[in-house]
Amino acid sequence: MSQSYLSFPNIDPVAISIGPLAIHWYGLMYLVAFALAWWLANRAAAQPGSGWTSQQVSDLLFYGFLGVILGGRIGYVLFYQFDSFLDDPLYLVKIWTGGMSFHGGLLGVLATMAWFSRKYQKDFLALGDFAAPLIPLGLAAGRIGNFINAELWGRVTEVPWGMVFPGAGPLPRHPSQLYHVALEGILLFVIILLVRHFKPAKGTLGGVFLLGYGVARFIVEFFREPDAHLGVLSLGMTMGQWLCLPMILAGLALIAYCQLRQPGSDTSSKPSLKPGKKGAA
Repeated sequence: MSQSYLSFPNIDPVAISIGPLAIHWYGLMYLVAFALAWWLANRAAAQPGSGWTSQQVSDLLFYGFLGVILGGRIGYVLFYQFDSFLDDPLYLVKIWTGGMSFHGGLLGVLATMAWFSRKYQKDFLALGDFAAPLIPLGLAAGRIGNFINAELWGRVTEVPWGMVFPGAGPLPRHPSQLYHVALEGILLFVIILLVRHFKPAKGTLGGVFLLGYGVARFIVEFFREPDAHLGVLSLGMTMGQWLCLPMILAGLALIAYCQLRQPGSDTSSKPSLKPGKKGAA
């Protein structure tokens, strides 16, 4: 095994401590994710003809955040800790023990979006286009929180940028949290903006998000240490990869449907986030 590797930046997971009150970096990253989504959404809603009000944006983000928390926890328990749930059903509400699932959070967000579209009479596909650019940078913030916490580390590696993570043994590992940041966060955000530039059919951006995240996560799972109690499942794939397959298929199907059934652009569902536009926040 090569002895060349990077030192893990041993950052105190507690960002601010005032007496008995401790604010963790991971919690702050959730606030950063929400703030980024709020800023992007309000900037988009401020564009002329967007069809969105600031109150609708606030409601969408509030209910979306609830969907992330509730769906993320329920999904984690059902997908990754079902045996613990069978042994102790109260484990579902023991959120202080940690454990959130992106795929569960996504299902929670989709449920809240379906409810929101009915309440506010918003087209569901257009709603997906509006929401798609809001998510990747928030995902990146969350993965940075994972990195600071030295959790969800990668597999053992000999690459020169491998790191020895606290609690992960003496061997260097892939900093897979940063791979998540690069692929699911920054790259996916750029791809969504590039696709939107060409004014695709309504619903396409939602499909691009599903496909893009599914592919990015599927790739990163090859470098991420599998969950110890699950390991590698059938066909040599991890649980994360199996959960990404439906996302990839759904994304491809949605993109194809939008191109075949809804040709042309729908500018009302794709307000610009570019600076310099009249009315931009």
